[in-house]
Amino acid sequence: MNLKPITIIAAVAALVSCGSPKEAAQTPAEALIDRLEGLVEDGKIMYGHQDDLMYGHSWKLAEDATEYDQSDVYATSGQYPAVYGLDLGGIEMGWKENLDKNNFDHMRASVIAHHKRGGIVTFSWHPRNPLTGGDAWDVTSDQVVASILPGGEKHDYFMTWLSNASDFLGSLKTDDGELIPVIWRPWHEHTGSWFWWGQRLCTTEQYKALWQMTYDYMVKERGLDNLVWAYSPGAGELSAAEVFGERYPGDEIIDLVGFDCYCNTDYDRYAASMKNALDITKAFAQEHGKLMAVTETGHEGLKHSKWWTEVLYPIIKDYPVSYVLTWRNACDDNMQHHFYAPFPGQESEDDFKAFAALDKIMFLSFTNLQ
Repeated sequence: MNLKPITIIAAVAALVSCGSPKEAAQTPAEALIDRLEGLVEDGKIMYGHQDDLMYGHSWKLAEDATEYDQSDVYATSGQYPAVYGLDLGGIEMGWKENLDKNNFDHMRASVIAHHKRGGIVTFSWHPRNPLTGGDAWDVTSDQVVASILPGGEKHDYFMTWLSNASDFLGSLKTDDGELIPVIWRPWHEHTGSWFWWGQRLCTTEQYKALWQMTYDYMVKERGLDNLVWAYSPGAGELSAAEVFGERYPGDEIIDLVGFDCYCNTDYDRYAASMKNALDITKAFAQEHGKLMAVTETGHEGLKHSKWWTEVLYPIIKDYPVSYVLTWRNACDDNMQHHFYAPFPGQESEDDFKAFAALDKIMFLSFTNLQ
């Protein structure tokens, strides 16, 4: 039985109930930052999984679902991921479902359920291209960011997108009406050029202005004090520390720094890329007084039966990483190869259980969710 999460929750509750007026007046984001910092100080690394409660290998949440307890991670380990990742792509358009066909109402309800369990939620955003009408991967124009900044032809239009995203993030509330804190990670992997906000698609000044505009609207205008702001370049382009910080939006905006790095079957190359990115991120985080995380990683198809304990864990164990999030387990019939966490019968299942049992690694136990 893993009692670590409930111990942390109890400690946080004690701080809130017995602390000073200043502590009691913390914003939801500040409280989450304190919690993350406490876990890092205790030497813990939380495990996270994208879309964990929405679908998995060969299953998808029912349209009329009212419970959010099915999970490939739980089915294999007996525990839920401590960090639950979701994406807001599609909210900007007013769609009922996101780009991965997750119903937004179910997403909201699952966030509330995960929060009640003591878990932490992170959101990325793959918004469509506001200039061309294409998707987030439409890089046919290098004028998209320029067009949505103040004075640009699509600025007013894009502000409605920020409004829609803010409406959703502001609707994440407890039964008592308190905002649920989330790690908010827009404009990620900008060191590559596969998204319309990427390296070759806008200038450094334009990219920073995009962040500032997003922050000013969501925090200063909309008053969303439940967002922990995360900055995450792609690891493949981090040839030097200067690259990591080149487009950094600033300490007044960012709370957490991380990176995205994926593994193929060249495990030595993955280890080298991860360690390079971890070293750069750790130095940057310490210099700027920020939390750090591995914001996306994973080995598609998990072709190594002991990937968790022999590949991933040795790489991350000696770094002050608040969490490591693996990507999603697709449910589509034509994407059965696209999974990053095991499911019952998958060859790395036993090793995943061993990974979950490591003292340094934190999951959520079902016994703690009552």
